[in-house]
Amino acid sequence: MSHAVPTFDLRSVPFSRRGSWLDLSPVIAAHRTVDDVHVVSHRTGMHAVLALTPSRTAASGRISSEWTTDADAARLRWSDGHAGVDAVFAEVDVVRIRGSAGTRLEIAEVAGELTPFTGMYLFRDPRDGSAVFTAYETGARYRVTALAGALRLEGAEALGAARRSVIVEASEGLGEWEIALEELEASRSPYRRTEDFVEAVAKVRTEFVDFAAGVAPWTEDDEFSPEDRDTAMLAAYVIWSATVAPAGFLERESVLMSKHWMDKVWSWDHCFNAIALVRGDPRLALDQFLAPFDHQDAVGALPDSIAHSERLYNFVKPPIHGWALDRLRRDGLELSRDEREVVYDKLSRWTHFWLDERRVPGRALPYYQHGNDSGWDNSTAFDRARLIESPDLAAFLLLQLDTLSRLADELGLDGSSWRTEGERIAAALDTELWRGDGYSARGVADGADASRSTLLTSLAIAAGPLLPEEARDALAEGLTPFLTPWGLATERPDSGHYESDGYWRGPIWAPSTMLIEDGLRRSGHVGMADDISERFRGLCRQHGFAENFDALTGDGLRDRAYTWTAAVYLTLAGDAARRAREPA
Repeated sequence: MSHAVPTFDLRSVPFSRRGSWLDLSPVIAAHRTVDDVHVVSHRTGMHAVLALTPSRTAASGRISSEWTTDADAARLRWSDGHAGVDAVFAEVDVVRIRGSAGTRLEIAEVAGELTPFTGMYLFRDPRDGSAVFTAYETGARYRVTALAGALRLEGAEALGAARRSVIVEASEGLGEWEIALEELEASRSPYRRTEDFVEAVAKVRTEFVDFAAGVAPWTEDDEFSPEDRDTAMLAAYVIWSATVAPAGFLERESVLMSKHWMDKVWSWDHCFNAIALVRGDPRLALDQFLAPFDHQDAVGALPDSIAHSERLYNFVKPPIHGWALDRLRRDGLELSRDEREVVYDKLSRWTHFWLDERRVPGRALPYYQHGNDSGWDNSTAFDRARLIESPDLAAFLLLQLDTLSRLADELGLDGSSWRTEGERIAAALDTELWRGDGYSARGVADGADASRSTLLTSLAIAAGPLLPEEARDALAEGLTPFLTPWGLATERPDSGHYESDGYWRGPIWAPSTMLIEDGLRRSGHVGMADDISERFRGLCRQHGFAENFDALTGDGLRDRAYTWTAAVYLTLAGDAARRAREPA
């Protein structure tokens, strides 16, 4: 892959590297963006630990004007138009920063006060002269080592409220300076560089380009436009840079949903990342698929989410895993017999959770206990009743039961019970939730229909050929009121409940787009599937990879560097490129 690495706005996409738990960004908390770039750690949550502020030295003879930033996949640069400061992730836990002559950098702790349980402590290590910040918030240390130039400490060994910072500049104010800033635990040997700064940048650039070549090889095609190529490269970067090394509760290399504040793995988001990765890095894809299953509980439930130091079971997420596994294998994931047995066991237990723990005794259809369980937290489907039997849930289980029955056959096991259960749920879906022109969710307690102005019930199309032809056709036709120039709104725009920034009450989302696009295609509604794919890809080209998008304007909303959005873009774009190469 010969083309340039992507550039991006640091206020939308954080600067990081595969494997790192750090990023450099002015986004320091949920919906909070400041002027200065910060060192942000995602250990124990999102914590902006150090502010990085470049300026001119008095010896430079210049007064600093406004500093701007620009970034690409390998290098971040501050510039005032005359001088610059550059940063690179030389290693996953080491940021190298160097400044041109006449510049300096202040590295200041953010907390402002050291208490017995919060804040930072700063000291100079007598072993090597490095400056060390210790942080309660992350439980880690941040060591600054001068590779060229000098360190001046303010607030060293201070207790309580104090300003603690390190000023980096050239010795005697002359020449360039360079530091290594590390995130470490209790201690490690003094830092020694093994390559120069330019070599470090080149190494990271090569690593990213190799990754992008695997997950988006079709960008080399001549018919692929430069705009589409740039979008695909940025999507690859969003995923690559949000990948962290195993640590804390995450036992595998894992793609976080973002290295902004959505810095977790949720137990359905991960499926879309796995699918985007499978053609380029099947082992990493399998790790994404299995990550939540590492925390499956005694009754088979998956956690709602997993982070470095947090694992939540107060909700679950929808069982799209049979659908995802089938898609992964169709896209080339090869599993050994041992791996198939492990996956079969985990998927069986997850399915039994829904069949045994989430059904009213004597009834066939499973239920959600809250909108969070569906992944559609505040959908209008849950306005009238929180506990609902919903057609999307039934459809996901039909797919999962079908996947399990075929996997059982492969392993020489008896898959008849899965097929029998699938027939029972399919019959109940048809007789209990079908309304002649589509499906409706209903309250568990009273059986009354939920709102049908939500796109949620249309997700049943994901079951594709497992549904009757009449249902497939009606579901496809029923999508028209949800379509905007940008794609599928999650609430009908003509609904009184529609909100432009209403989370699942209006905005366009990647997962609903992909599930419906895939279901339409497998149901024979190829033209509509192509149209939805094209609209979503156009949305990402123009508005990036936000968590969700205003359905009428296309504007990105909430977290602006969300990996499942990038993943769905890559999957749909790759599928489109492969279809374009197929004989007419």
